[in-house]
Amino acid sequence: MRDEASGEIESMSDGVLIKVIAVLDVGYIFLGRTVSGGNSRFSFTEPVDLQRGDVIFINEQQWSRAPSSAWVDDSGVGVVRKILDDGVVIETSGGGMRVLDGVPRIEIDSGNTIQYTEIDGIIRVLSETPLRYRDSGIDEDLGEYIVRPGDTKLTFDSFGGYEDVKARARELIETQLDRAEELRRIGAKPVKGVIFTGAPGTGKTHLARVIADVADAVFYLVSGPSIVSKWVGDSEEALRRLFEDAAKKPRAIIFFDEIDSIAGRRSSDTNGESKRVVAQLLTLLDGFEADSNVIVIAATNRVEDIDEALLRPGRFDWEIQFNLPAPQDRFEILTLKANELETDVNLPLEELTTATEGWSGAMLTALWTEAALLAAGDGRVSIADEDLAIAFERVRTRPVHVRSESSNVA
Repeated sequence: MRDEASGEIESMSDGVLIKVIAVLDVGYIFLGRTVSGGNSRFSFTEPVDLQRGDVIFINEQQWSRAPSSAWVDDSGVGVVRKILDDGVVIETSGGGMRVLDGVPRIEIDSGNTIQYTEIDGIIRVLSETPLRYRDSGIDEDLGEYIVRPGDTKLTFDSFGGYEDVKARARELIETQLDRAEELRRIGAKPVKGVIFTGAPGTGKTHLARVIADVADAVFYLVSGPSIVSKWVGDSEEALRRLFEDAAKKPRAIIFFDEIDSIAGRRSSDTNGESKRVVAQLLTLLDGFEADSNVIVIAATNRVEDIDEALLRPGRFDWEIQFNLPAPQDRFEILTLKANELETDVNLPLEELTTATEGWSGAMLTALWTEAALLAAGDGRVSIADEDLAIAFERVRTRPVHVRSESSNVA
């Protein structure tokens, strides 16, 4: 072949583009790949300066160098997981693993996010750290999942009724966190997880907040749908980072609301993403140390839909059930809210307790909200019994789906 390095390529019909993929004999013999994907071996009678990755144009009479832009080569993005003697293991954006053969021509470190092509291998470092694959969701500092305490910390006194449930919650704080050293000396395994079950609006989320405030723990609130990403592998990464961040805190509560939406029962019909999320959560729960400072609390109103592997002892060890409030619970909830508001004296709380049979804590709270709106609308600064009477009818006649999805603060 004749070297026409400075010549111009007239048309593709006159020859073919080839990208050098290997140098067999420096200056003389090369392997190349055509645009159509075929391989080609070509040689020269005189030495030429061609390297892996160079693009040339060849016809029967001559060859010439082509600009790199003439070769359309789709690149990929991945994260370096291990550097081998003869290649690099990367995690691709699709969540899989692959090996890029050959020693990289640029300096890289494990954890770098890199751009690569099939022929050239790694062509540049995009970031020194792993980049997230989704364009929204968890911030790098996980700030959107951390719920900051209010000006006044919650106590068990701010949770009306449910004395048995509160006693169990106190036990969780006292044994798992306050008596952690004693548990370690005994050799007992920690309570890794607690699951709150019961109808919507019975106070499951509110009690989790109370536990965090009383225990002086950082509170992570994770809504099931918010952790699920459209990008394969990103949901598992988010869970892992949550647990790692919580483990760095002196005390932490990770609360999963609607956990059935991300940890449903696995079956042959379950999609791959759901199976991976459940598997990741199982791995994280199994990774707790004996002196763990993290408690995982989950809430659901459909415990029968949760994967059975999560419910066995050693993962979610305790189940605390939130039934609809009994008469004494309803009276305490009504009294608690009355004490927080400006009200007239001698309100008929006993009669309301009887009339609200089957109501959740959220519905009882909604009763006071409606009454306050009525009083304010009438230009008054305290709630009267007639406000409660009208509010009672408003809440009682709401559609069932609206009542069940009210605020779950008890």
